Amino acid sequence: MKVAFIFTHPPYGSSKVREGLDALLAMSAYCDEKEIGVFFWRDGILSLLKQQQADAILQKDTVAMSKLLMLYEIEQCFVCEEDLQHYQCSKEALSLPVVVLDNENFFKRLYQAEKILTF
Repeated sequence: MKVAFIFTHPPYGSSKVREGLDALLAMSAYCDEKEIGVFFWRDGILSLLKQQQADAILQKDTVAMSKLLMLYEIEQCFVCEEDLQHYQCSKEALSLPVVVLDNENFFKRLYQAEKILTF
């Protein structure tokens, strides 16, 4: 994996998630999709929850991110098992197929990337 994108912020309250998605999609034009890894850590996993009510706060939900990642065939998506437990979520509650890794393996996989971009 050449490039890793790690999403650490919640989906609302700042533009970091949208900026990260824009950068990720731009990078996919220059790299093979197998060279890109997407990591959701801490509050970042909240962007993947299926049940979002973004319209209540006049925002766009981030579930569309999942659709774009699948459209661009970016399949290396990872979440940390401890974060799922912290938010009392299951893999099935997420809008994107992900690989669930324990904390140690999550960071081993992340640090295999040549470049890491954090959003």
